[in-house]
Amino acid sequence: MKNCFVTLNLMLVLLLTASCATYHFGVKDRAENLPVEFGQTEAAIAQAEQSRGARYCPEKIATAKELGKQAAETYWVCNNDEAMRLLAEARRLAKEAEGCGPAPVAKPEPPPAPAPLPEKICMTLNVEFDFDKADVKPKYHGVIEKVAEFMKKYPETTTVIEGHTDNRGKYEYNIKLSERRAESVKNYLVEKFGIDASRLSTKGYGYTKPVATNATAAGRQKNRRIDATFECVQ
Repeated sequence: MKNCFVTLNLMLVLLLTASCATYHFGVKDRAENLPVEFGQTEAAIAQAEQSRGARYCPEKIATAKELGKQAAETYWVCNNDEAMRLLAEARRLAKEAEGCGPAPVAKPEPPPAPAPLPEKICMTLNVEFDFDKADVKPKYHGVIEKVAEFMKKYPETTTVIEGHTDNRGKYEYNIKLSERRAESVKNYLVEKFGIDASRLSTKGYGYTKPVATNATAAGRQKNRRIDATFECVQ
């Protein structure tokens, strides 16, 4: 009978231990003690969700939650500084969302005299890259050539080529990789099609502006990209 009680007690201990697993932002904790910033961030987001501003800026709250999840995943791969940065950004967005409100209603002004509108011609460019690469793949040659023809036809057109990455790797490395991708497309336009370099500027955003989920291979592929918009008023 004593052995039965010992076995029963052991089973209860195991069940209680299993039920004590904790999570932050949907990511399971791997240790008992975490930095207080995790709790502070969850509290800030919860407060924002209960605030009046939640109805006006739900996208800020959603982004704050996603940053919190990224922070937890980053923390458990021992990138503590980046995790703290992501948590701080999540708290900032939660605070902004809490303060959101309806747009002020301006007094209507008399409509101006009608005038003919100029024709606005726009063109966009999207190029995707392989993982950890900044080389322009041959399949995009034709797409970039059309952009070059557009810029030659409208010589006043300028643009900012924006580089992006998926969320694998460190923040600083991805910023530099996204810059290299933007520069690669710029050089392609300059060297292969003779576009004046002064008409093209570049900016790297790393993984801060995803267009798809980073939870799947297909989503990560869409995020490894450059974006550019070319506008010309004729």
